[in-house]
Amino acid sequence: MDKDLYRRPDGATHPANLSPEYKSTPGRAPRQPAIVLPHTLSEITGPLLETERLDALENDLTRQRSGEPLGERIVVHGRVLDENGKAIPRAIVEIWQCNAAGRYHHPGDQHDAPLDPNFYGGGRVRADGDGRYQFITIKPGAYPWKNHHNAWRPAHIHFSLFGPAFATRLITQMYFPQDPLLAFDPIYNSVPAGARERLQAAFDMESTRPEWALAYRFDIVLRGRNATPMEN
Repeated sequence: MDKDLYRRPDGATHPANLSPEYKSTPGRAPRQPAIVLPHTLSEITGPLLETERLDALENDLTRQRSGEPLGERIVVHGRVLDENGKAIPRAIVEIWQCNAAGRYHHPGDQHDAPLDPNFYGGGRVRADGDGRYQFITIKPGAYPWKNHHNAWRPAHIHFSLFGPAFATRLITQMYFPQDPLLAFDPIYNSVPAGARERLQAAFDMESTRPEWALAYRFDIVLRGRNATPMEN
């Protein structure tokens, strides 16, 4: 087994546990130095996800209900790569997001915005042998989140990636290019300045589907100096 697959991420790229402008981080920031617990055999051998079966429509969030969801249909695609730009094949990529009005399909979201009965907001896909993945979804809306006065989260999609075992899970967020709300968002700005733009997808005109959907490319780099910042 390649133990390098389970190497701990470099902290220089990723947001700090404690970010004062992001008001909820004090509750999760350790007050004492972290104790590094070595991985045991059980953590790196199971549960295994290599044989996890995914349904055909799990990556199309516009076809999971009885009708078409409201909002701007988009294609989000990219590759899962290592620090040398080589493909990470067969990774499970999952997303979750709010609807076009800025509301999650979750009882905890009490934002005064309409729910869309045809949009659940979650999907999964397994990357192919070249690390490629694709989702069809709706562009999410911005929403208020009460972190500070007049706080609004920019449009974003949450990403979760699984390698061969559950211990390899990584979590990040994808933002849309040049969103004016990015300058005011404490979560986005908790990421070191040199790495923030790696969280922005690139508009991809070549992959846009004429008269049907715009496209965005979001490559996810798991390690190295060009790594995608992760929340873990």
